[in-house]
Amino acid sequence: MSGSLTLEIKRHWKPRKLGAHKGDFGKVFILAGSKGLTGAAYLAASAAVRAGAGLVSLGVPQTVYSVLARRSAEVMTHAYPATKQGSFSYAALHAILKRIRTQDVAAVGPGMSRQPQTQKLIRAVTAKTRLPVVLDADGLNAFSGCPELLKKNKGRIVLTPHPAEFRRLFGGKISDRLQDRIHAAQKAAKKYGLILVLKGHRTVVAATGKKPYVNSTGNPGMATGGSGDVLTGIIAALAAQGLSLWDAARFGVYFHGLAGDLAAREKGQTGLIARDLIEFLPRAFLKVLGR
Repeated sequence: MSGSLTLEIKRHWKPRKLGAHKGDFGKVFILAGSKGLTGAAYLAASAAVRAGAGLVSLGVPQTVYSVLARRSAEVMTHAYPATKQGSFSYAALHAILKRIRTQDVAAVGPGMSRQPQTQKLIRAVTAKTRLPVVLDADGLNAFSGCPELLKKNKGRIVLTPHPAEFRRLFGGKISDRLQDRIHAAQKAAKKYGLILVLKGHRTVVAATGKKPYVNSTGNPGMATGGSGDVLTGIIAALAAQGLSLWDAARFGVYFHGLAGDLAAREKGQTGLIARDLIEFLPRAFLKVLGR
C-alpha cells in the first residue's frame, strides 16, 4: 500500500515554480487553544507551517494571546473575545467569520475546551463558513449528540477522531479489529457526507465513493499528547496547497506517520514527543518527494 500511495503522492504533487510566492501555497486559519491548552494551538499551527502552507493564521482567545504570539514566529496570531474561563466566547463569531473569508482552509478544535459558549461557537463557525474545515479534538466534541448538523457541510469537512472521540460523536462501539474500524469509518463518512480519519494503529481514511485507505506508517511512540494536533495542521496545510480533501487526508496521515517513523529511528519510541513529528516532517517530504 505504501508503495502505491507514494507514487500517487508524486503524481499529485506540483513542483514549486521559481517565481512562486507565499500566496501560491495557501492560507490556513486555525482556531485553537484556551487557558491551560495553549500547546495544542502551537502544535497545530507549527505543523501547518512545516507542511508547506504559505501563510498560517492562528486565532486564539485573548487570554492566551501573549503566550502564543511569542512562541509562534512564523504564524500570524489573532486575539478574540474570551470567556471568564479563558476559552473562546461566542461573541467572537462575527470577527472570526470575517477573518475566515480571507482564507483557503480552516482547522477548528485543538485545545478549545468544552465550555458551552465555545462549543456553540464551534458549531456556528462550522455551519456558516464555506471553506473546507478540518475538525479535531474539541471541534469534534462540539457535535457530540448532534452529528446531523455536520450534514450542512457535505463534502467540505474532515473529521479526525480517535476511537473514544468517535464513540462520543456517533455512539456505538468499535472493536480493535481492522475490518470493524473500516466499516465504522465508512458508515459514518457515507451517512454524514464527510471524510473520516479514524486514528489509531493503521489509521483508516474513508469517504463516500472511495476505497478506504489504511495507513502503513507510524509507531507506538506517536501515542503521546499533541500528536493529533500535528496531524490536524498537516491535513489543513495540504488542502490549502490545492489537494482535494480526500488526498490531503490520506497524504497527511501518511506523512504524519512517516515523520514519526523517521523520528523514532533517531530518537527511539519511548522519548518521542509531538514536536519531534514537526521536526522530522521535512525529512518525510524529502524521502518521498526528493525535494
